[in-house]
Amino acid sequence: FLAASVAGALSASKIIYFNVHGTSFQNKYTKKPVQNLRVSDARNLLAHYKMRIHPKGFCLVDLDEDSPHQEALRAPGAMETLIKVGYSMVALEKGVKRAHILAPENGALVQELYTRDGCGTLISRDIYEGIRRADVNDVSGIYDLIDPLVRQGTLVERPKSQLEKEILSYYVYTRDGLIVATGQLKRFEGGFAEIGCLVVSKDYRRGGRGDAMLGYLERLSLQCGAKKVFVLSTQTMEWFVERGFREVQVGSLPPSRQAMYNVKRKSKIYMKEIDGDRDLDAAELWWSNR
Repeated sequence: FLAASVAGALSASKIIYFNVHGTSFQNKYTKKPVQNLRVSDARNLLAHYKMRIHPKGFCLVDLDEDSPHQEALRAPGAMETLIKVGYSMVALEKGVKRAHILAPENGALVQELYTRDGCGTLISRDIYEGIRRADVNDVSGIYDLIDPLVRQGTLVERPKSQLEKEILSYYVYTRDGLIVATGQLKRFEGGFAEIGCLVVSKDYRRGGRGDAMLGYLERLSLQCGAKKVFVLSTQTMEWFVERGFREVQVGSLPPSRQAMYNVKRKSKIYMKEIDGDRDLDAAELWWSNR
């Protein structure tokens, strides 16, 4: 608790805890280690076991004696791990961006910090709060947001009828009920996904909202099994190049997207390959610190 408080006071970018027993999290279905937890996931985990951290730093568990979770907490290291999650939450709530929970093994710290997959569990602040899938009630807001760029010729025209038809492929970033950014995600065969219509209101272009929307869509792509994401535009693409995209030719697109490519528009194509969550974590750390 003291470490979490100090890390917050120092505006540290990360805090690292070691588990004495080396306990780690495992996906109950795939049996694979859980490498990443969002704040919302960690909060739900603590709530599941009715655990909370008192403001003075000690841990409280409100489980009944006959609760089935009591047995799980008796396992060596289980209680310790949950307490470390609780302290991690304290640190994140005080402004620390990331918390790592590691087993005390030789090379664990170096592996966690300097390899793509790491070896522990990373808990990070929910920088995507405010982003959600769009619904039909958002059609007018999306239309008003993209219309200036359509008039400039930057975006392909999307009538409200088309937006309504494709609304489930759109995502919106809202602030106090106002749509300040939007983006579209389309899946294709062969592990491909297209990110399109990525627009941020001119009044909200500071604060990393464009990066947050891009990162959110990239994570969705990865979850859907699409490790290759691409964007098309007739405009300058430096912003995407800075974020790991590289220019490719039409032949690099999946066949069904090649068939829809508008030759007359002459859009440039930029593609990015995502190896895993840790790639996206590294990107987030870069732009969230800017």
